Amino acid sequence: MHELITTILNLSQALGYPGIIILMTIESSFIPFPSEVVIPPAAYLASQGIMNVYLVAICGVAGSLIGSSINYILARWLGRKVVYNLADSKFFRLMLLNKKKIAAAERFFLKYGRSSTFIGRLVPAVRQLISLPAGFAEMKYRDFILFTFLGSGLWVIILTWLGYAFGANQSLFANYYKQISWFFVFVFIVFVGIVWYRNKKYPK
Repeated sequence: MHELITTILNLSQALGYPGIIILMTIESSFIPFPSEVVIPPAAYLASQGIMNVYLVAICGVAGSLIGSSINYILARWLGRKVVYNLADSKFFRLMLLNKKKIAAAERFFLKYGRSSTFIGRLVPAVRQLISLPAGFAEMKYRDFILFTFLGSGLWVIILTWLGYAFGANQSLFANYYKQISWFFVFVFIVFVGIVWYRNKKYPK
């Protein structure tokens, strides 16, 4: 475990700020790549004076916006039918993408509207794909980028804080990360409950 952590830290240092942008762009597109192995190691290096913590966060958010925009633009340009058909291709299956996952993200978007592009950035199973239904629905790009910025910004700030504060202590880091993950699950449940209540009280 120690050797793996050392390898990740060395890689983060070698890639620098451009590497953060590139990896977070990949993470926010349909390619499965965890942000948890990008931001916290870079933030830990910042705590050691090797990188700048503010630039780590800025680059993380920038990459998230680029990756999300790529998904949004492709979905809007290609259309729903083409994207669903592409989900059956071998390439997309290798990327662990399929119709079922896209449909789940689309149901999430249709149920919660524009705010889903904010809250969806905090939900692991939805994070990478929530931009696709926003593109299908031709959501205003201004609104899309605003909600994505808010959701991605919050997520990146949390990961940066975790890496900066607890990166040196892996067990402590894992403990706090687990607690924060449960916190977001709780927030998501509350969000769903509020939407359900409003829809029931004020049906369209």
